[in-house]
Amino acid sequence: MQNVSFRSMDEFFEFLPEDEYNIVQFLRCIVFECIPHAKEKLSFNVPYYTINRNICFIWPSSVFWGKKKSYEGVRFGFAKGYLLDDETSYLDKGSRKQIYWRDFKSIHEIDVELLKSYIFAAVLIDEQSAIIKGIKTHSQEKIHIS
Repeated sequence: MQNVSFRSMDEFFEFLPEDEYNIVQFLRCIVFECIPHAKEKLSFNVPYYTINRNICFIWPSSVFWGKKKSYEGVRFGFAKGYLLDDETSYLDKGSRKQIYWRDFKSIHEIDVELLKSYIFAAVLIDEQSAIIKGIKTHSQEKIHIS
């Protein structure tokens, strides 16, 4: 059970503490710079960005998953992170099998160019998935981050 239920992005923004709001807005700008045609929608009470399917999400720690806060700052996650080539271990996966993420406690922690490279790779994965839509495959190659 989540601690909140938002009906709109405005409600979501109004709920956030100022520090999380600033990080969320900064991350949103990065997403829309990389994928200006992405659709932004609330899912699990946080913004998800899609073209064909979910590509990434921004999850502030004040929006709980479960009954308590489990991390600090704002989590930027990739829905198909397991397909990203993450040789530098920039992303965390915890015990998750598909979703990978990075937590940010301030805007200054964000390596904008590196994050953009992961977003662009995630968009390529989404495009590849759309091409093979409807076909279940385990042979998708990892996308290399340069």
